[in-house]
Amino acid sequence: MNIEKAAENLIKRGFMVSRFKNKTEAADYLVSSIENTTIGMGGSMTLKALGIYERLMQKNDVYWHGLNRSREVEINGINAKVYLTSANAIAETGEIINIDGTGNRVAATLYNKEKVYFIVGKNKFADDFESALWRARNVAAPKNAQRLGKKVPCAVKGDKCYDCASGPERTCNALVVLWGKTRGVGEIEVVIIDEELGF
Repeated sequence: MNIEKAAENLIKRGFMVSRFKNKTEAADYLVSSIENTTIGMGGSMTLKALGIYERLMQKNDVYWHGLNRSREVEINGINAKVYLTSANAIAETGEIINIDGTGNRVAATLYNKEKVYFIVGKNKFADDFESALWRARNVAAPKNAQRLGKKVPCAVKGDKCYDCASGPERTCNALVVLWGKTRGVGEIEVVIIDEELGF
């Protein structure tokens, strides 16, 4: 897996790319870049590890459903001007892949935003699209289901996606692949951190 090549391909697909040695540098960059606006934040262990919620709150209105999973917070997050989330996987070829249960996190990355930031650790990258899709389904999704305490096969066994039909407990109801920057978003920036973060 070549992250430099992935960055080149992300740029070719219309995404902006920035890269940092560690989460502290990345957090400082984000806090200094985003001011006087509304921010939505997806439920993300990577964002939690950055510890930026309180810092962003000092100069912005921030709606983080990782802190408060209420419907009101989700709607306000979707309607915010800026959205921060992570990705379940990014292919070296430049595709960004996310799986979602409710749909608010993936919906907020597609339309009606001034800017979307995908903050990703080096562990999120895969060699090609098929490997990235496999990672999203069989690594990230089971760990997220476990984190949320869901009673689904992937969470119980913790090994792979079972493509279950577990009704309201299922956390994999939507799959979104960004092949390029959507026209409904002003800018999409992938913030790469040279550390392993999140699932």
